[in-house]
Amino acid sequence: MPVVNRIADFAEDMKTWRRHLHTIPELGFDLPETSAFVAERLRAFGVDELHEGIAQTGMVAIINGQGIGPTIGLRADMDALPIPEGTGVDYASTKVGKMHACGHDGHMVMLLGAAKYLAETRNFCGRVALIFQPAEEAGGGAGVMVDEGIMDRFDIGEVYGIHNAPGLPAGDFLTTSGALMAAVDEFHINIQGLGGHGAMPHETRDPVMAACGIAQAIQTIVSRNHYALQDLVISVTQIHTGTTDNVIPDTAYINGTVRTFDPEVQAMVMTRMQEIVDGQAASYGVEAKLAYELGYPATINHADKAAFAVGVAREVSGDSHVEAEGRREMGAEDFSYMLQARPGAYLFLGQGESAGLHHPKYDFNDEIAPIGASFFARLVERSQALR
Repeated sequence: MPVVNRIADFAEDMKTWRRHLHTIPELGFDLPETSAFVAERLRAFGVDELHEGIAQTGMVAIINGQGIGPTIGLRADMDALPIPEGTGVDYASTKVGKMHACGHDGHMVMLLGAAKYLAETRNFCGRVALIFQPAEEAGGGAGVMVDEGIMDRFDIGEVYGIHNAPGLPAGDFLTTSGALMAAVDEFHINIQGLGGHGAMPHETRDPVMAACGIAQAIQTIVSRNHYALQDLVISVTQIHTGTTDNVIPDTAYINGTVRTFDPEVQAMVMTRMQEIVDGQAASYGVEAKLAYELGYPATINHADKAAFAVGVAREVSGDSHVEAEGRREMGAEDFSYMLQARPGAYLFLGQGESAGLHHPKYDFNDEIAPIGASFFARLVERSQALR
């Protein structure tokens, strides 16, 4: 079954909503204009309940079906990124230094399209909980909503989400059973040495050389301390030190990211990184302090729910346009917190060739919004079919 006809009928409305949202990007938990627009649309559609102010600007809308049944959760993220827009489109961001460079404007519209259809038809039993979440890019808004009790408060039994995927053919779906996206951690290393004249390094304890040594040694965790067939990425992404050519500075700072799937691998990285920092600091005669911060956990699909979602995706896009056991990736997603709280699945929806996610020239492909909305709608109707 292709795109739902009724959803196709209001595809132009969805495009209008999406492009308006694109003009008003907001960051983190502070989404007053975005959440107000979403709430206005949901009220216009006639949802039965609208609960606002969850995780500051998040909300959950309830649509009742026909008769008693379970509650299925559908999630869309709402926040943008602190990136100056470079698309040149006539609906570009009106907020300097902010843009929807990850397609969350499209994610909101796909869920809004499903909401409009489901509120009209109610061809399901039980309830659907529409989860509009702030702070996916930073802040873990999904975890905050879970901590504030949405799963129990609204009796959500299972939960699903989708994300657009540049480079994947438009309308194609990709997911996998089990781990789909990695856990993401970050590390900060502050080095305290003794600065001095660049011509007299023997009178200093050089933090620059220590930073170089630590950064290089950290890479041996990947190459020498873990099994090569287990996915692991450690990237040093910042080294800050010094001010001019003839001064050895007092301090240096190192920052980076760690991506894992296995908690045992994650624990090994934490242990080895501390050992390396301590050992390298001693060898260079400096002091070094490691701050290792746990971030979003791995996004792990529940196998039976992933299989169910794949079946629905095949109804919408066709068998040849759905990859059920795709390659997992090292990116991260805070939907992982919702999957820790309830069974469910997360899928990618291809948006065709475009600039990549988090690029200043990225723009969501409006042609795939009815596909995503149809997927969400069919999930509800298949999971909670009328009997």
